[in-house]
Amino acid sequence: MVNLQKYKAKWLQNLEKAGVFAPAFELCEIIQHAAGIDRAHQLAGDAVLTDKQIDAVEELLALRCKGTPLQYILGKWEFYGLDFFVGEGVLIPRADTETLVELGLKLMKNVPAPHIADLCSGSGCVAIALAKSLPLSQVAAVELSDAAYGYLTRNIKLNEAHNVKSLQLDVLAQSSPSILTKKNTAKFDLIISNPPYIRTSDLKELQREVQKEPVMALDGTADGLHFYREITRLYKNCLKKGGWLAYEVGDDQSTDVQNILEQNGFANITVQNDLGGFERVVAGRRK
Repeated sequence: MVNLQKYKAKWLQNLEKAGVFAPAFELCEIIQHAAGIDRAHQLAGDAVLTDKQIDAVEELLALRCKGTPLQYILGKWEFYGLDFFVGEGVLIPRADTETLVELGLKLMKNVPAPHIADLCSGSGCVAIALAKSLPLSQVAAVELSDAAYGYLTRNIKLNEAHNVKSLQLDVLAQSSPSILTKKNTAKFDLIISNPPYIRTSDLKELQREVQKEPVMALDGTADGLHFYREITRLYKNCLKKGGWLAYEVGDDQSTDVQNILEQNGFANITVQNDLGGFERVVAGRRK
């Protein structure tokens, strides 16, 4: 048995050399996950490790230093107060996306039992967060990727989100809107989406950790706006009159997405900033 402090400084240095943004926080998370030592005992300074625990921590640190996202290493991540399984092949839930959930809840505040569709659902974090906050809602979570769809279905079970139905569909297929509406048996009060919106030319400039996430969930084609144009065009008639279409958008895309909504006949355009002050969510109401 060896005192944790003997290794901690070296491990922290390794993460710093690897360019990890918050090395102390990440080391704490990795030690807790690999060795089962919680933050309080780590800070107390009297925690000890077995050889097996040391090997387990160092194995995960090696992955992290090579750029594997912390969330993939841990296998779970928190979003909107809920836990979600994550791993290779699914987009990692981010705090910025909670802004999309918050606006969705605000828009549905006076709808007694809303019908909601979450397009490009990924892990299901948006769909499940809405469903848990709106227990009388019916939420359809639509995802194409086999890997992501597996996480989506697991996360529905994990969070006991009984009012979420998963559908494996290509949201850009011409037939998908009618399939979705038939499956739901009604038009929607809210269609919400965090679609791929990174310009193809910008993908290679992303952080190395983000480059480990699925390109399918990131690539918004040449101008980053393809999914906004197509989803708006294809799904506007899936909304009830007065229903809302809400998107997460990139840092410089708010104006373009507002224009897309206006060109498709949406009114009451609403913009919501994230905690960093960026215009992160754009929504419009069907006339």
